[in-house]
Amino acid sequence: MSSKHFINDPTHLVNTALRSLTFTNPNVALDPESKIIYCRPSHATPQVSIISGGGSGHEPSFAAMVGPGMLSAAVAGTIFASPSAEQVRTAITSRVDSSLGVLVVVMNYTGDVLNFGMAVEKAKASGLRVEMVVVGDDVGVGREKAGKVGRRGIAGTVLVLKIAGGLAAKGWPLGDVAKVARLTAENIVSVGASLEHVHVPGRASDAEEDRLAQGEVEVGMGIHNEPGSERARLHLPQLVARMLGQLLDSSDKDRAFLNVNSNEVVLLINNLGSVSVLEMGGVTAEVVAQLDSEYGIHPVRIITGTFMTSLNGLGFSISLLNVVNTNIGGPGMVELLDAAAEVTGWSAPIRKETWEAKNAATRTGQTERDEEAKPSGLKMDRSIVKERLGLALESVIAAEPQVTRYDTIVGDGDCGIGLKRGAEAVLKHIQQAALTDDPLLTLTSIIPIVESAMDGTSGALYAIFLNALARALRSLPSGDLTPFLWAKALQQSCRALSRYTPARPGDRTLVDALYPFVEVLEATGDVKQAAEAAKKAADETKGMPASLGRAVYVGGKGFEQVPDPGAFGLACFFGGLAGKADEEWEQV
Repeated sequence: MSSKHFINDPTHLVNTALRSLTFTNPNVALDPESKIIYCRPSHATPQVSIISGGGSGHEPSFAAMVGPGMLSAAVAGTIFASPSAEQVRTAITSRVDSSLGVLVVVMNYTGDVLNFGMAVEKAKASGLRVEMVVVGDDVGVGREKAGKVGRRGIAGTVLVLKIAGGLAAKGWPLGDVAKVARLTAENIVSVGASLEHVHVPGRASDAEEDRLAQGEVEVGMGIHNEPGSERARLHLPQLVARMLGQLLDSSDKDRAFLNVNSNEVVLLINNLGSVSVLEMGGVTAEVVAQLDSEYGIHPVRIITGTFMTSLNGLGFSISLLNVVNTNIGGPGMVELLDAAAEVTGWSAPIRKETWEAKNAATRTGQTERDEEAKPSGLKMDRSIVKERLGLALESVIAAEPQVTRYDTIVGDGDCGIGLKRGAEAVLKHIQQAALTDDPLLTLTSIIPIVESAMDGTSGALYAIFLNALARALRSLPSGDLTPFLWAKALQQSCRALSRYTPARPGDRTLVDALYPFVEVLEATGDVKQAAEAAKKAADETKGMPASLGRAVYVGGKGFEQVPDPGAFGLACFFGGLAGKADEEWEQV
């Protein structure tokens, strides 16, 4: 749990965040005293107004969902605390058009239900037509523990708001909008999980005993740090299985709130605030895969993103909407989800037609390397190539811990893993493939493996260099490929590489080991001497300030302690190529 914030004053934080919405959406205005975001008056056809809200800290819910096609107004409390009844009454009576009635949608929390309910009753007493729908979609706490309070409201509420807002925008009357909102709420189940509690700006940090241990996850955690059903050490597949079981296991009488038996199911995967977009993609893939394999469910809509947060919560929630007939003779739930909404807090940009097309077409096959596939006329004993190249690759693999240690000090720590991954892939290839005595054919079979197995800057440099080397070898006359001819081809490859990177010897990069190897090989034709020159040059990068690469930004004095990781790794490769024993190449 991080207690660091850019804005530590919670009052200032909420007020400025609300004000920001008027900058990002011209449709909305702010009542700062009552903390109400509402649609600006316009000449649009009158419609049923929809109001929601609750404690702040769940953004983009609810204020960022105000706008055409969704909410007419949202009322904000302080962080994790309900707004007052007077704030809500102001929204109902004077911040929205109430001529066709007002629907109030609120999540099932005691403070929200009481304050919004009190405001609704006051509005009704003044003669306004107002209805209220309470959403409780969370199955994280079962019937027995929830008791009379019932289920908490979490991210599934957003689907209720979108469907009700879409129907209101189409001009349907209050009774139908309220009916469909209730029907939607009754057909949603959700559950969340988090790796840590969150810290509220301006509050003292939680007690140490409330924190989750490393590797531990809380299943069913609420959006205000409320406890869930259990804490356990679960990897993602196990966690998703546990969560889907709570949503869909009809034999769990404590949590079987909904029989998901519709032909159409909508899946919403919600980021609680600080899960990376990359990791959310992995979560989505796991959820979709298990819905298919374990339950035979293929959602008609899959919506993933950040909709209802718990500040910077390190977790996610899964919601399932059982799509049922609304029985109003109008648009269905999915159509209303697809309807346009001019708000900043809702994002589902895929068109209805695209979903329904169910296009499963793919492109397959690989571009053929026609030129590289042709024999070159060059010759080298395939057994020697396999032996020496194998030694070189094994040297790189063995050096991974050392390279990783160096790169952790002066870079981002991935250089060793990248080199090892590429070396292992190429080693597997040469051990399994039927190599020929044509070194160019061997090289061209290796290049695609390097391109696919190695990423990052090093991967790109190696791929460029090897492709240039293939072209250089093809330009050589037929016959035995001697060390001097190798040196000639390698010189051409270095020149080609120099067109794509400004790195030169002295810049503290892999080039520091590459150039000396090529130069000594060209002068002597001796691979062992060339490898020794590469090793000496790599050692000399220790204490050399970096001119290029991530080490420039890392800063510090780590460069004084260790050699350049890329140069050291390449020197290990050359050492293995020369037949040097691993211990001779260990860095002192």
